[in-house]
Amino acid sequence: MSSADGRIEGHTVDPAELLSAAPGPAPTHARRRPSLKDHSRAALRALFGARGWPAYRADQVANWLYQQDATRLDQMTNLPAGLRGEIEAEFEVDTLEVALTQTSVDGTRKLLLRAFDGASIEAVLIPEERRHTLCVSTQVGCPLTCSFCATGALGFTRNLSAGEIVDQVLHARRRIPAGEVLTNVVFMGMGEPLLNLPNVSEAIRILVDPKGLALAPRRITVSTAGVLPQIGPLLAVAPIHLAVSLHATTDAVRDVLVPLNKRFPLEELMATLRSEPQLNRRRPVFFEYTLMDGINDSLEDARRMPKLLAGIPAKVNVIPMNPHADAPYQPPPGAVVDRFTAALHEAGLRVTLRRDRGRDIDAACGQLANRAAPSRPSTPPPAGAPARPESLQEHLAEGRCQPGDAGS
Repeated sequence: MSSADGRIEGHTVDPAELLSAAPGPAPTHARRRPSLKDHSRAALRALFGARGWPAYRADQVANWLYQQDATRLDQMTNLPAGLRGEIEAEFEVDTLEVALTQTSVDGTRKLLLRAFDGASIEAVLIPEERRHTLCVSTQVGCPLTCSFCATGALGFTRNLSAGEIVDQVLHARRRIPAGEVLTNVVFMGMGEPLLNLPNVSEAIRILVDPKGLALAPRRITVSTAGVLPQIGPLLAVAPIHLAVSLHATTDAVRDVLVPLNKRFPLEELMATLRSEPQLNRRRPVFFEYTLMDGINDSLEDARRMPKLLAGIPAKVNVIPMNPHADAPYQPPPGAVVDRFTAALHEAGLRVTLRRDRGRDIDAACGQLANRAAPSRPSTPPPAGAPARPESLQEHLAEGRCQPGDAGS
């Protein structure tokens, strides 16, 4: 169970326990004052009204924050000085500061951001011609301990507030060259977004608000390892895209790669997606599939995938493993990657082979672990966490989890 400050008590993570905290208020942390950015414009209007401040002043504040990029209340010159003082007594403006920026040889930039309590997170800004995609984090660390992901090795500290999520977008936008634009935001950084759904939802409302950050909902993608009760509520927030971290075609393998699978196995995951009325060909599910040499890259895996995804409007993103110090998995040889993606194409699936971006600065998929931070979060990996990669290799070698086996 989660404690009031968002930590997992005793550092023991059971997938069933993770879900017990998900529907309620998301634990974050106690700040001296809440942030104005923790609230959507509608919520801010209600807060202002409850304090006897004109509700339209909330619209003016939102305009300053998101369209004029104000970082201090004294910049909001169309607000009366007295009101600015009252607001400042109750609310903060910025929630994060940029501690370090790293730039990859391919132009990808990784921002190390620090919160008031010293917690560090990372966001990744990916350029594409004159457009940019930002990958944002939703938690400090992650409780899911996926065995191939560097973030999972950090353990879980706390959820981010809506303002801390929004501030990642604002800090990144300030670093985009003139004449270029931030077009896409993907919730694929540190953490499991659906275990922080209230704050993720409020951040999305700010992102898509025409008087907020004014992003088109179809330009926002939220990734989940499969927190099934939260998928419907997420999709009801706005017509955004859903991504699912799949990574295996059998429960035997996915149980080790994505331990949440023990709580929500593949059959339940796919049934939930098939029954979700908000998903269709114009709003497909993006399935993320990290290819790992000798683990999930066989032709049998490729042949199982169409049956597994049958009845779901699907696009498959194939991602060769990005190596890092916390997991000994390696990417398959290029010929194996090509063979795997070709088999998916031949089966009629829509497939994209994702290019490596930012690997040299540990900014690629699965690599975010605050490596540039002076000190990493002190929370150790949860006790009793599922076995690391060597265990899966033993299963494969002993024949208990053959790549060609059907899912359980």
